[in-house]
Amino acid sequence: MSYKVLAVEDQTEIAKLIQINLQQMDIQCDIEHDGQQALERALNNHYDVVILDVMLPSLSGLEICKALRKKNPKQSIIMLTSKNSELDRVLGLELGADDYMTKPFSILELQARIKSQLRKVEILNQSTQSLPINSSDEVLTFQDITINLKTHQVIRQQQPQNQIIELTSLEFDLLLFLAKSTGEVFSRTQLLDKVWGYQHAGYEHTVNSHINRLRNKIEPNAKEPKYIHTVWGVGYKFEIKDQ
Repeated sequence: MSYKVLAVEDQTEIAKLIQINLQQMDIQCDIEHDGQQALERALNNHYDVVILDVMLPSLSGLEICKALRKKNPKQSIIMLTSKNSELDRVLGLELGADDYMTKPFSILELQARIKSQLRKVEILNQSTQSLPINSSDEVLTFQDITINLKTHQVIRQQQPQNQIIELTSLEFDLLLFLAKSTGEVFSRTQLLDKVWGYQHAGYEHTVNSHINRLRNKIEPNAKEPKYIHTVWGVGYKFEIKDQ
């Protein structure tokens, strides 16, 4: 399968480094240095993964991330941030980035992040969108929430009409992993390994941000979770709690 990646980075050397290494992975990589031009290109073309630097001319990576996520909730997005920019990392994840890397980054780390995102893209592309919600054994139901493994849809059952909850591909994978192991507690490191596909010290905040976003989307009251619970000092678990 042929993959396409858009790398948005105003530093020419870094952009070229990303492009060369992705080409070595047989991935087509287009480059943009300007934020506004990058947004227009991303909106008008299909890219499996978009790599966004935060600081860009004319339009920031955070603004691009927000716009892309609004149009396509399942677009895979990796943010690039400076080593000391904790606020940018938090904002990027809260706006919908699937992952982030801090500069400077290693080539092996870049390849691992890209491979992880492409695995999720491939699974998503293989889903059969025409399947009904209640078909066969590819459905998990927890009270008013239905998870369809084939269509990668999460449905909230309500009157007068069921609601499709828009999740990113990574949010879906995180929810599905927890839901398949109801009652089991997973540490942030375990979730990074099982859902993101890698282990790197210092990236536990990625898990926290995605859990918060997931709660805001699926929970009736995110401050008093019904499904995704924090086990203090350990991690997270999926377990139905009557409200």
